[in-house]
Amino acid sequence: MKSLLPEIAARAGRLVCFCPPGVPVEGAQRRGPVLLAAGFALSTLSQTLALGILPLAGALLAPRPALATLPYMAMLVGAAVATFPASVLLDAFGRRASFALGASHGVAGGLVLAWALTAGAFIPFCLGAFWLGVAQGFGLFYRHEAAMGGGAMGRAMLLGVVFGSGALAGLVGPAILLLGASLMPLSVYAPAALAAALVQVLVLGLAMFFSPHAAPGGVPVAVPTVAGDWREALAPTVVGAAAWFGMTALMLSAPSAMMACGIPAAGVAGLLAWHVVAMYAPGFGIAPLAHLIGAPATALLGLALVVFARLALGGAEAAASFGGGLVILAMGWSLATAGATLWLQRAHPPRSLLALHDLCLLAAALAGAWVATGT
Repeated sequence: MKSLLPEIAARAGRLVCFCPPGVPVEGAQRRGPVLLAAGFALSTLSQTLALGILPLAGALLAPRPALATLPYMAMLVGAAVATFPASVLLDAFGRRASFALGASHGVAGGLVLAWALTAGAFIPFCLGAFWLGVAQGFGLFYRHEAAMGGGAMGRAMLLGVVFGSGALAGLVGPAILLLGASLMPLSVYAPAALAAALVQVLVLGLAMFFSPHAAPGGVPVAVPTVAGDWREALAPTVVGAAAWFGMTALMLSAPSAMMACGIPAAGVAGLLAWHVVAMYAPGFGIAPLAHLIGAPATALLGLALVVFARLALGGAEAAASFGGGLVILAMGWSLATAGATLWLQRAHPPRSLLALHDLCLLAAALAGAWVATGT
């Protein structure tokens, strides 16, 4: 009997399933993928709502124009800070506790953001953005959890479904912004911040249904006991970071370029909404593409599309050309990110190495934001 039961030390706040490895957890086989997809979609929606107000609201609240992008940078810093704590908590306490903790930061961040907007307080506004970024850092692990366990095709299918679910954010986000503006016309941005907090409440509720340490297919996750070889993570991390750098730099500089070409604000918002849809919709095709050409080639193809989008946006002057360039940019980022995740997961790395991977991606995004604000 002893050989069948893993030796797991009991800890406060940790629920342990005394099931032999490989035995499906009742209900988890059906529930796991749905919860991961729903959690990632809602986390992306909350992030989209925040990103829809951070640049413009930051410009209104900032004491100096040079500080207008500080809230967006604070959100990226919060996500970067959360990567390693998220990996440690997932290993120690499982998905339920860690994802719930990340969502609670998002709830607090959205509420602080809404209060700061009504009070005209810039520093609390940056603090709320930072806490929403912490929630984003935890939310990035939904895709890693989907890619754990199973064969290569199974990992790709689960990752594709979870990643593709984020496309709902681009469809629902603009509608929520318009509804909030109609309900509270005197405060355009505060309703979006409150909506971001409410969405994180839903993420918090979903986290309560997770089975700790249960994989998406219902099989308990075998957490690696070795530190992992960082050299196996180097190539996918470099490719993914390059894609995040290019996507952030181009996405942040595109709105001002579009307005300079005479495109109205409503048109800019519509193009950016389709950009968000294109960031995640290709996830539904990741599995067959990765099966056909392999995860490394999928990531490199995505990076090539990001480079091509840079060329397309460089000569754009009309709404159609800007829209096409943004869609290509988003598709490239999607393929590069999902492909790099599958590429990295082939070696079954520990979560600490996954956290280092995400930290590098977010650092590249910060560098891209700095380049965009300097141009």
